[in-house]
Amino acid sequence: MCLLRLPRITQPLEKEEEDMMALMEQIELEKSHYSDHEIRKLEEEEQLRRRKESMCDDDEAPGKTVIMAQDLEDKWEQKLLQFEAAPRITDADKNNIRTSLDRRLDSNLMLLVKQKIGNQELWLLPQVEWQPGETLRSTAERAMATFLGDRIQAKILGNAPYGIYKYKFPRAIRTEGNVGAKVFFFKAFLQSSDLSQAELKEDYLWVTKDELGDYLKAEYLKKVNRFLLDL
Repeated sequence: MCLLRLPRITQPLEKEEEDMMALMEQIELEKSHYSDHEIRKLEEEEQLRRRKESMCDDDEAPGKTVIMAQDLEDKWEQKLLQFEAAPRITDADKNNIRTSLDRRLDSNLMLLVKQKIGNQELWLLPQVEWQPGETLRSTAERAMATFLGDRIQAKILGNAPYGIYKYKFPRAIRTEGNVGAKVFFFKAFLQSSDLSQAELKEDYLWVTKDELGDYLKAEYLKKVNRFLLDL
């Protein structure tokens, strides 16, 4: 099961993207119509100009409080000055805490777990053995429940696997009718940002696509990379 935590923020723009965005904003500005607020501001500026010329102030009722468009803009400007954007680089990024979901916010994160295969402990995508009577999807669902518990929400994509990895057993444990195994990969999107209710009993990591090579074997990684997109 390839369980993905989707990006929470956009990736930084490249220089060409910034130039194109600035160009499109300029074109939109030049071709756009005035908003209601802008029309109101122009009308108020015209009223003020006429009052100054005529030295007359009889348009408003005595004692009436008037909120001008400029007053609103000043108020909005003060609110903007108080706004502080959340950092793109988190504490988990700074300390390279790969068990945290609060890292690499602009990238996909994939769950890896350490599992015992034969006499080896390997980092893999969560997997369990297929049981007779199960569909491949129900096996994938069981794999996710095995490692995360039943309280974590995730959306599995489709009923067919996205990839397959075949390998042979060591010669010492092969039999005439059982010389190897197939691993079918499903994809799912994590919909719970709080994993405090998860029942992760194994060693686990949340890693990006470019970090998979630090943990997965080459042939396994090649099959996984075939169905992964990191946009």
